[in-house]
Amino acid sequence: MKIDLIDRAQHGAAFENALLLDTLPFWLEHGMDQEYGGLMTSLNRNGDVVDSDKAVWPMGRFCWLLATLHNNVEPRQEWLDAALSCLNFLERHAFDDDGKMFFMLTREGRPLRKRRYVYSEAFASMSYAACAQATGNQAYAQRAVELFEQYIDYSFTPGKMEPKGIPGSRPAKAMGPLMIGMNIAQTLRECIDYADANLWIDRWIGEMQRDFCKPEMGALMEMVAEDGSLIDHFDGRLLNPGHAMEAAWFILHEAKLRDEMASAKAVSESEFNSTSFIQLGTDIADWTWQRGWDQEHGGILYFCDVHGKPVTEYWHDMKFWWPHNEAILANLLAYLLTDQPRFAERYLQTHEWAHKHFADPVHGEWFGYLHRDGTRSSDLKGNHWKGPFHLPRMQYYCWQWLS
Repeated sequence: MKIDLIDRAQHGAAFENALLLDTLPFWLEHGMDQEYGGLMTSLNRNGDVVDSDKAVWPMGRFCWLLATLHNNVEPRQEWLDAALSCLNFLERHAFDDDGKMFFMLTREGRPLRKRRYVYSEAFASMSYAACAQATGNQAYAQRAVELFEQYIDYSFTPGKMEPKGIPGSRPAKAMGPLMIGMNIAQTLRECIDYADANLWIDRWIGEMQRDFCKPEMGALMEMVAEDGSLIDHFDGRLLNPGHAMEAAWFILHEAKLRDEMASAKAVSESEFNSTSFIQLGTDIADWTWQRGWDQEHGGILYFCDVHGKPVTEYWHDMKFWWPHNEAILANLLAYLLTDQPRFAERYLQTHEWAHKHFADPVHGEWFGYLHRDGTRSSDLKGNHWKGPFHLPRMQYYCWQWLS
């Protein structure tokens, strides 16, 4: 008889309670701006606002999360109202005259910063799609598609985005846009039945496997040359275990979703076989665990070098909250899809370490930043980067998968 290494009922209930009774109440009570609308993310340990400026990324992400819970868990008006508060604030204040979005706004909505890349647009696309499903508003669905197309245009049209370095000196491409693009396409397919989602996802997974996966080195690279070759400099050797774990579970999740679509006859079995995606996702999870897990102190390292050389970023050995969320997701889903004990063991190991060091039993939610040995670096529960996304997304998906 097969022995399950994870108590699915116990862990599923724990994730459900953590999401619905801890994480969400913390942000809905302390983060939502009742005066101007939208979300403030710079919160101290007890939820006090320490900076009222509003980051656009977390607002789009929280909107997506709330609308997704409304769509898939329970149609609570509180969740939909908060989601639409974020969406309406973005609609009123986050778009520049050229159609691109800002990166940072004042509490009232005046623009503070704008960046060359289009991740604000990426997360806004997801939020519009989820709200379209929640409300039936077709204008939201159209907006989601427009923003996705804008993301593709700026991210993948040569010369469209202002280059970060001197053009032509050291041409390179990053893995991040492929990974984020996959996630947007998955969301648009789920929420508004976007017809071209599978084509884009297949293209991006294929490019990731062809150019960024290096089986001979056991690594998913963060950046490569345009032809996929290694760039033997600091940036080119850099590994980001959190991103790699996130990419792994996105790919594994796609395998799971395609199998479900095949069962529902949404795609034919001849059109897709999940085996290759499962193999790729588990390979990436295996490689990343070997390089990213801190053998001395436990936890997931933030950066490392593919050749084991020193890393230039001074926070490389800190422990951030979100890579642990992604490692929990990747290893749990790998176990559920393969029954391989090593993934259950890694899931349990990461789960135990993260909840011991990041979770706050006094005021709820998680701290975001630890030193390498697991001691706390900051009491912040949120800032312009940490908001209600990676942690509650982990809790939501783990709860649903274990159910």
